[in-house]
Amino acid sequence: MEENRIPLIGEEFPQLEVKTTHGVKKLPEDYKGKWFVLFSHPADFTPVCTTEFVAFQMKKEEFDKLNCELIGLSVDQVFSHIKWIEWIKENRGVEITFPIIADDMGQVAQRLGMIHPKKGTNTVRAVFIVDDKGVIRLILYYPQEIGRNIDEIIRAVKALQVSDKYGVATPANWPENPVLKDKVIVPPASSIEEAEERLKKAKEGEIECFDWWFCYKPLK
Repeated sequence: MEENRIPLIGEEFPQLEVKTTHGVKKLPEDYKGKWFVLFSHPADFTPVCTTEFVAFQMKKEEFDKLNCELIGLSVDQVFSHIKWIEWIKENRGVEITFPIIADDMGQVAQRLGMIHPKKGTNTVRAVFIVDDKGVIRLILYYPQEIGRNIDEIIRAVKALQVSDKYGVATPANWPENPVLKDKVIVPPASSIEEAEERLKKAKEGEIECFDWWFCYKPLK
């Protein structure tokens, strides 16, 4: 991967040493064997960011069940992060237990493409989902004025893990697709023989198909 461009989906997360509210950490090395969600926010002590941090923390148990850690990031200094999470605990009754990267020099944000040239030096609302092998699996970018949907990030982690484990794809809004419900999509056939085999399996009730190229089945 070239050093002067933003990392892409499917590439290894760049090796970075970062300062956090939990001490110095090495990414992705310190999270080997675990998934992690790295998300940036524009600044501490801002309304939308505060609602997001509270929302992430309130969903942390769900991330834990997915073997997935949370890591926040902004260009603020460590002392600002500390004071902010103290304010959240005192005023919102929520204790932020995940680390927040203090990227006060902006080097990490620049490396990951989190700085929008037309939005000053603050970070946009970027999300990187990284798997247990240190590979970037999903990237989301939100403008500063739009708060994130935490349930969608959890859904994305679940879908990626299901895809890896069972070799399937997931439909729109899975597991609540209006047509397929929580069923998953069988990868398209890659040969005439395989396509015929798919239709045979459909007749035998092993899978369901709208056509040979669109087959699906229950997850288990």
